[in-house]
Amino acid sequence: MREFDAAIKNAEKAIALVPNNSVYHEWLGRSFGEKADRSGWFSALGLEKKARQEFERAVELDKRNFSAAQALIEYDCAAPAMAGGGEDKAQREIQELASLNASEGHYAAGNCRRQKKDFAAADAEFDRALADAKAPELIFDIGDYAAKRSHAERLRAVTDAGLRVAPGDVRIRFYQAARLIVKNERPEEAERLLRDYLGNAPMRTGYPSPAAAHVWLGRMFENESKPDAARAEYQTALKLDPKNKIAQDALKKTGKN
Repeated sequence: MREFDAAIKNAEKAIALVPNNSVYHEWLGRSFGEKADRSGWFSALGLEKKARQEFERAVELDKRNFSAAQALIEYDCAAPAMAGGGEDKAQREIQELASLNASEGHYAAGNCRRQKKDFAAADAEFDRALADAKAPELIFDIGDYAAKRSHAERLRAVTDAGLRVAPGDVRIRFYQAARLIVKNERPEEAERLLRDYLGNAPMRTGYPSPAAAHVWLGRMFENESKPDAARAEYQTALKLDPKNKIAQDALKKTGKN
């Protein structure tokens, strides 16, 4: 619900009741991290350090809490030493994670390379991760990456992996639609899939946002040379997410804002 102060308060209460629960520490870390993303740089630095401490504690309590391990690695790969991070730390953590689960290790390595804009290396690691992925969140995060980079074949691999691991997950429809739009194929099916996603997807941070779905609908209408319909979708996306840069740029491209 993006109520980060309330999330922090409740996570801290949960930890006071059950101090050694790995998941509680992970969610406190996520709450600090989300608040940091929306804070000024000075406040953000302190919140980011708190987030890292909680992710590290979560992993100490349960090394098989892979989502906490991924969050810790992502932080360490991106953050400088002054903020408690460092790629040297991240590489050690990636090796330890890979010893526990090869797919998670490949995903962590790919995510680290993505942050460094080494996309060729990221692509290779993500493909290895998808080959034996068991976690829906891992699969669909790679889907976000593939959608942003318009990788049609990787989107196919994501949907195939999703159907294998979580066939009822509504996110599969989003990535199926994105692939069709990237390839400029079967627009009626792509629109049906996205409308279905919009009608059924829960509001969760791990799911593509409604604004993202409207951006893809706009792109689909652009492919069909329907600029008015495309602008309407981009405008809807901006109403839902006024800072959506993709929708902002697409509106300028289609001639109105």
